[in-house]
Amino acid sequence: MLGDLLNGLLNTLDISTLLIMSLCTMAGIVVGTLPGLSATMGVALLVPLTFGMEAATGLLALGALYTGAMFGGANSAILINTPGTPAAVATTFDGYPLTKKGQADRALITALLASVVGGIVGTIFLIFLSTPLANFALGFGPPENFWLAIFGLTIIGSLAGKSIIKGLIGGTFGLMLALIGMDPVSGYPRFTFGFYNLIEGINLLPAMIGFFSIPQVISMMERKDKYIAKYEERKGIYKKTISETLKRRMVLLRSSIIGTFVGMLPGAGGNVAGFVAYNETKRFSKNPKEFGKGNIDGVITSESANNATVSSSLIPLLTLGIPGSPVAAVLLGGLLIHGLQPGAKLFTESSGIAYTFVVGLLVANILLLLVGLIGTRFFAKAIAIPIHYLAPVIAVLAVIGSYSIRNSMLDVFVMLGCGLLGYFALKADITPGPIVLGLVLGVIAENGFVLSAVISETGPSMFTLFFTRPISLVLIILTVLSILGPLLLNLRRKKKDNPIDIDSTPHQKAGGE
Repeated sequence: MLGDLLNGLLNTLDISTLLIMSLCTMAGIVVGTLPGLSATMGVALLVPLTFGMEAATGLLALGALYTGAMFGGANSAILINTPGTPAAVATTFDGYPLTKKGQADRALITALLASVVGGIVGTIFLIFLSTPLANFALGFGPPENFWLAIFGLTIIGSLAGKSIIKGLIGGTFGLMLALIGMDPVSGYPRFTFGFYNLIEGINLLPAMIGFFSIPQVISMMERKDKYIAKYEERKGIYKKTISETLKRRMVLLRSSIIGTFVGMLPGAGGNVAGFVAYNETKRFSKNPKEFGKGNIDGVITSESANNATVSSSLIPLLTLGIPGSPVAAVLLGGLLIHGLQPGAKLFTESSGIAYTFVVGLLVANILLLLVGLIGTRFFAKAIAIPIHYLAPVIAVLAVIGSYSIRNSMLDVFVMLGCGLLGYFALKADITPGPIVLGLVLGVIAENGFVLSAVISETGPSMFTLFFTRPISLVLIILTVLSILGPLLLNLRRKKKDNPIDIDSTPHQKAGGE
């Protein structure tokens, strides 16, 4: 195996291959930064261009673009509060507040470094633990997916802001949006209001663009400031930020591992990984109230988690032939086009290509670091663009991005509707995070519950499916702890803040009398 890895590294370090990977990494960053142009779309557009390349080079180009796009989503999330990809939603929570504090460069450099660390950790798991992790992923059926979604919904408390009730209202509305479309059992359309295209349900990307970008554009127009925030390039910021980020080893490692495990589960992806990791980092933090106000740990945990999913989503694809994410499904097409059959035989019959691709993901992350450090300086200066120029550009990109997903004007109207709803929700102090979380996890929860109900008709009972399977039990325990944990911590803090002084009670009163 070590010999195959060494040969793969030598193949990757070919000058022409490195040049192609560098160009694809830059293209990926641009694709990820622009709202609506997701990593899936970028990889799908690149697949035809790899026809004339050698198999290994073509796969490396796709992997480099995927890596760059996952990081690129953080740029717009941090600078304009609009995640370029669904995986970067959690990055907006602390990234944009840092920009408003004049620390855009610090947030961007941190996001880049966390992305690289997460990508490397995920690739290490892919190289050395792909088979046992793939078998673990196979243990996730509909009941486990249901409980994973329920566990994810407990994160609403972390995203709610000042009011948990308003957070729950937002999450409930997101769940209601997830119900739009065809009923998975009867096939009957629900809440489509006569629009045939809504049978497929609310597409996450236009909804996400609407909830984040349109309220931002309207708020920009309302403000009297000329710029989003003040920004001045500071000397030594790169060295200081890199040192600061690497000192947070526990946050980086924990978030990367969470992203690795969540990323290999079919149907989860970087957005769920970012939410779960964000919640756990906030739970373990000594200052949880600082999250959402510009805590650098929030940026670290989101970006390290969602970039760890790049490699981990390929674990079930390369070992079992089962895509772990939409991008992995597109990569499956790339593998088949080049005559490669994913599965157990891939690492034996085509070991040279397979190991070159896997090792190339490590090289892609190093290239991302080099390209990103150069680009960060230019991205940070974007906030120096006057608001009266920037707001129309964001609005146009939002419309183009929404339309390009399915070439449907309905997606544009969905984006605008969600945007107006998100604007008025913000006026009521309901943040878009819980709404998007409800929309993402509502689909997963419903599909898991419905498929479990279908299985129970001809097999084990619902109780057996939901409450006796080992992974389900673990997720149930985590869900209970996630709900009760904050309550117990609050009680403990209140006792520390209000200690009872036994010596000052009735004894002193009696003595005084």
